[in-house]
Amino acid sequence: MNAPGLAQRLERSGLSRRDFLSFCASMAAVLGLPDTAGQAIAAAVENEAKPILIWLEFQDCAGNSESLLRAGHPTVADLILDEISLSYHEMLMAAAGSQAEQVLSETVRDNAGKYIVLVEGSIPAGADGAYCTIGGKSALQIARDICGKAAATIAVGTCAAFGGIPAARPNPTGAMSVGDAVPGVANLINMSACPANAENITALIIYYMTMKRWPPLDQYRRPLFAYGKSIHDSCERRAHFDAGQYVEEWGDDAHRHGHCLYKMGCKGPATSQNCPIVKWNEGTNWPIGCGHPCIGCAEPNFWDTMTPFYQRLPNVAGFDVGNWVDPVGLGLTGLVTAAVAMHGIGEVVRHRAGEKSSDNSGSENE
Repeated sequence: MNAPGLAQRLERSGLSRRDFLSFCASMAAVLGLPDTAGQAIAAAVENEAKPILIWLEFQDCAGNSESLLRAGHPTVADLILDEISLSYHEMLMAAAGSQAEQVLSETVRDNAGKYIVLVEGSIPAGADGAYCTIGGKSALQIARDICGKAAATIAVGTCAAFGGIPAARPNPTGAMSVGDAVPGVANLINMSACPANAENITALIIYYMTMKRWPPLDQYRRPLFAYGKSIHDSCERRAHFDAGQYVEEWGDDAHRHGHCLYKMGCKGPATSQNCPIVKWNEGTNWPIGCGHPCIGCAEPNFWDTMTPFYQRLPNVAGFDVGNWVDPVGLGLTGLVTAAVAMHGIGEVVRHRAGEKSSDNSGSENE
């Protein structure tokens, strides 16, 4: 007997088709597709069986699991992602100990080459992997076994994608990213950020269910739909940056009026992610919207390269603004002054031209 499709699971859960179509439209928006794509997504996934997901948790703070749990309830996203609680997720599954490990072993054995594994946390290689062990096996052993047999591996969060905070200097545990720990793993996709946004994780799964393939990736193997633009490109404070209007200290008038946070350490120009578009807490807000600078958590080695978080980095990689951001306000002031002066000169010229025209007109009448 075939497993029930998404449409049937929706009906059983009490969610209406309107809820389903609204969800598909929101996923189209996250993927950067037109509204009409929502119908195509609905048609593609409503009768699809859920993908088999395994969620591994290693050297982490559990922030990505918490982010997933903080998604709105109940949502279609829950129905798509809840396989992790039925298959394997240490935090969410009912089983524990040897029972949990048996579930994991059976899932891998019965679905080798078909399941998708999501990895949260970095993988320590120091002390022969003794810094993180589960069921008598090191995280390194588990990752190489489970990821090596998966159809795809999704590194969820910056720790899994790039090593994150555990891999920051001096990296006492020898923490590594999934890509470094399991080189050559099939279909590796990095969903960096601290934590990764549940909307982006869901959109990634929806893309796969709809297109039967994984989305285009950037140079760090991150989906372009979520990481194709810098935060600076879509920031709601970008106009203030362009106008040379910066917050100079916390709580000043510029801060209260939502001016640019670049001088306060914002790493938005050097960070690629769709935070300004997708936001957090069901689209309620995001760090810069709350008046806090971006700390660049979606980028490789952010803890080493983006600190100190509350100081401007003069030479941010990929965005050469450090040398001119200080005088930009004065420069713009000069331009405005020049424009006002030119406007005044123009008015004088027009006024004198008008007087001369009147004089000539009077001479001809005489």
